[in-house]
Amino acid sequence: MPFLNQLGIAGDNQYVITFNGSIIETASGKILKEAGISREAYQAIDDYSQATGLPYNVLDQNSVIYTSNVNVAPMTVVQAWENEAGIHIRKPNEIDAATQMVKAVFTGTSEQLDVHEPQVHVQFGTDNYVVRAADLFLEVMHADVNKGKAVQYLANKLGFAPDEIMAIGDEKNDIPMFQFAGTAVAMGNGSAEAKAHVDFITADNDSDGIAQAFDQFIFKV
Repeated sequence: MPFLNQLGIAGDNQYVITFNGSIIETASGKILKEAGISREAYQAIDDYSQATGLPYNVLDQNSVIYTSNVNVAPMTVVQAWENEAGIHIRKPNEIDAATQMVKAVFTGTSEQLDVHEPQVHVQFGTDNYVVRAADLFLEVMHADVNKGKAVQYLANKLGFAPDEIMAIGDEKNDIPMFQFAGTAVAMGNGSAEAKAHVDFITADNDSDGIAQAFDQFIFKV
């Protein structure tokens, strides 16, 4: 919301896709579609964390973070700070069953995630969407969720064709969105995997890369 407010994006005729496509809503908060992880998946993720020592957390619809890791991972603290939300140290059975967890995030060091990523895909990938969203984030979401499906849903609702859509991203979780959008743009500091699926590579995020892409494709005469 702070970023939407800063940009002047508001009302029920503006839209936001969050949590890698898990929630599609208007800028005023009217939810059009949502899909979170099941309670069973949440418990299995907690069990995996406890058995392997790989840190994790889950997020609810308000970006509040929950984890059973008593020694909270540094990146979980960073997430809470960025989201302006708290951290609750709870086991799954200590949380109200009515609380919907939108997604789970395995974190830790890059080396830890490199080791665990194949097994996480094996254990959770059949019934969930698993993606390395960043070097330090391995995320588990509802099987029907990804950014591409979310953009496609919203485009269909609003009557936009793929060739009227530009997608900008930097990581593996952006690839489904790149595959749907008519114009796909990777940030200059994006991953090699992301860059392999785009039409244009813009400057990095510290060099006004998004503004450069807008000038190239939106505001050009």
